[in-house]
Amino acid sequence: MKKLLEKYSAKMVSAGLAESGNPLLGGLDAELEWNREDPAIPVLEEVFSGLSINSLLFSLPAEPYRSIIDFLASGDVQSIQPEDSETRTFMHDLPVIRDFRPDLIIEKLRKRKSVIVRGKGIITWGTVSPEQAFIFYSSVCFACFVKFFSDYLRDSRRGTVSIEQERVFNNAVKYLDDYPEKPPVLMSKPFGNREDVYRAVAQAGRLTVDHRLVDSFFGNVSLKWGDTLFISQTTSSLDELEGCIDPCPLDGSACTSITASSEFSAHMGILRLTGMSAILHGHPRFSVIMSMYCEKEDCEFRGSCHIRCPEKRFIGDIPIVPGEVGTGPHGLCNTLPPAMRNNRGVIVWGHGLFTVSEDDFNGAFRNLLSIERMCREEYFRLLEQTVDNRVN
Repeated sequence: MKKLLEKYSAKMVSAGLAESGNPLLGGLDAELEWNREDPAIPVLEEVFSGLSINSLLFSLPAEPYRSIIDFLASGDVQSIQPEDSETRTFMHDLPVIRDFRPDLIIEKLRKRKSVIVRGKGIITWGTVSPEQAFIFYSSVCFACFVKFFSDYLRDSRRGTVSIEQERVFNNAVKYLDDYPEKPPVLMSKPFGNREDVYRAVAQAGRLTVDHRLVDSFFGNVSLKWGDTLFISQTTSSLDELEGCIDPCPLDGSACTSITASSEFSAHMGILRLTGMSAILHGHPRFSVIMSMYCEKEDCEFRGSCHIRCPEKRFIGDIPIVPGEVGTGPHGLCNTLPPAMRNNRGVIVWGHGLFTVSEDDFNGAFRNLLSIERMCREEYFRLLEQTVDNRVN
């Protein structure tokens, strides 16, 4: 258990979610263990005793998440309510408390996967392994980043940005990752055997995480080889896909798709309509932020944009479509594949970016990077346009 706790502590640091020495993780095996000593442990041990969990994570976020979360949790805020798809689906909202007290923490964690203790950090839990706590923690950071930058763009366009909001924004911008001058070179066609295919899928997933185009958990990867679709399993970590890739026959002659990504049906639809073989799905932040940006405030679909938006919207040449995970009437399997026809990528409202290429992942990865770069440039172009309009 100790090695597992240390593994996820290190992953938090390498992902830029926490500074070295900050993550405090506890795991219950034969006995309760911690990755390090900390004065907070007595409080967290009371939390363990009050919940049916096997792991607990507590950490102060690294910048810019720390300042962003402190801002969003300021004043009388009881919970932060992001609108991105993953928060809607898995987290619902992000409770906020003022005091680091076990009773308050237990009360919130009985109903939610996280709690923010203002000025002290984020607490998340897992019932199976510390990986769950890591996933929920990274989801909180992602959701708050997207919400803050989305709110800032909206408020800037309205002329209602506060002094503190401006200060936090200027600080956050300093921490934005630089885009690589050249995308990495991935394994290329032809793939001689299944082992090559498995390695290519695992490499694409790992590099998508390494370039922070997705966190390690959300997102998926697939590659058609012969008459089989090789796709990352549901709940798998994209930077650790070895042993977590399902070979799914295109004719449905095997049941391996049961454990495949929840977006398996959308991948199949894309393959059938486009003739492409490689699909990458990530959650680049500015692609998500810009997909949610809309100035039509009196729209009758406001609040259900993620599944019902009727507008034909684009960022550059990239369409934005609504859609939810699954196969229902508003499922991605219905909205995404038609939009992907003759396009290098499609953004799903509040959810993320899908890109394709014909034979291997090189084109799909280039598209993922270039579309995210375009979305960030469009974000700052709108901000600059707002400033110019005020000056004039």
